[in-house]
Amino acid sequence: MTGAPSAVKALSALPVPGYRDRMTPHDPPAPDVSRIRVGTSGWRYRSWRGDFYPEGLVQRAELAYIGEHFSTVELNGSFYSLQRPQSYLRWREAVPDRFTFAVKGSRYISHMLRLRDTTTALANFFASGVLALGPTLGPILLQLPERQEFESDVLEAFLAALPRTTAEARALGRQHDERMNGRTWLEDVEDSPLRYALEPRSDTFDDPRAADILNRHGVALTVADTAGRWPRFDPGDASLVYVRLHGAAELYISGYTAEELQEWADRCRSWASAGRDVWVYFDNDARGHAPHDARSLARLVGDTPRI
Repeated sequence: MTGAPSAVKALSALPVPGYRDRMTPHDPPAPDVSRIRVGTSGWRYRSWRGDFYPEGLVQRAELAYIGEHFSTVELNGSFYSLQRPQSYLRWREAVPDRFTFAVKGSRYISHMLRLRDTTTALANFFASGVLALGPTLGPILLQLPERQEFESDVLEAFLAALPRTTAEARALGRQHDERMNGRTWLEDVEDSPLRYALEPRSDTFDDPRAADILNRHGVALTVADTAGRWPRFDPGDASLVYVRLHGAAELYISGYTAEELQEWADRCRSWASAGRDVWVYFDNDARGHAPHDARSLARLVGDTPRI
């Protein structure tokens, strides 16, 4: 997004400077070895049964199957409603310790409150059980509605209010409102950094001021492939790159060709070679392409569940 007249541009596999040279105070410590993780957005889809999932696999075993074949998954039920602690604990139990969940932030925060006055909503979100994922908790995605335009003061205030560690998130969670009474998980947790990605869908975020705010707060700008429906942004300077592949030709529908997957593999390797962790999620699930495309890309970049 920075250093170019437009952030809505084709992302080539050109080398990029290492982020360690431009880390912000909000960035977590630089990892010893960056890596690429590839998975799907969600895992409970009827069309996957008898196709990606073996015939006869019971629904409750689907996440465990995902954990055997991928290193990560995007948990998107948390976008639609606050989940319960028991669900987070069950999900964590279903996957290996090496697995990571990306967690999609509540649409109440992004779509209803429009990032304004979010203290209680954020407290409810973190109190709902997100922290129960423990070491399997990966980045948190905040997806904005198409109508949400860039407003510098709103974005600055919202990002400044985000907890940067699990301990800060636990402290914020204690500020939950009465609706959460009896359904919270705020146990002691090992303090570790929290990482965020923002997915705007308005081209007004193609603004150097937006890039500056995101970079100062160490928040990634999501690289979203949406068949041209919404803009595709440069990922910014955060220590992670977050990619969502919704379909190259038809939104949520089309699969990716071998050539397209190779292009994404080249981009991912370029980001990783600059010392950045890369998370990629396929959301082209309408006709069941997502898990197959994810498995193909994972092979191309060397991401296996054993790593």
